[in-house]
Amino acid sequence: MDTSNVILCGANSYEQKFYFNERFSKIPESIREELQIICVLFTEEVGGAFMIGFDEDGSVMLITDANEDDILYDEIGAGLLVKEVQKRKSELFESLEMFYRTFIDTQNGGK
Repeated sequence: MDTSNVILCGANSYEQKFYFNERFSKIPESIREELQIICVLFTEEVGGAFMIGFDEDGSVMLITDANEDDILYDEIGAGLLVKEVQKRKSELFESLEMFYRTFIDTQNGGK
């Protein structure tokens, strides 16, 4: 992954863990919980790992990945589910982009 990308949160079906980047501690708890639900349900449905982050322009990225030897990972289902999550949660992601550009990106001098 590009080092200019920033991961907000993610879930991993292999370790059954959820990660939340503490740089985003100002995000309200209800939004954190919604992000956790999105990530965990994604990995429960298709397996692998799922992350929500920001690219260098501050746009939300949905990233899915799996171990090479994971025969249960549904790559096609993952792609379809990413599109569905993008569509269903577009308002949330637009708000997160605004938050990122306002509170996180400016702390780094625009980078």
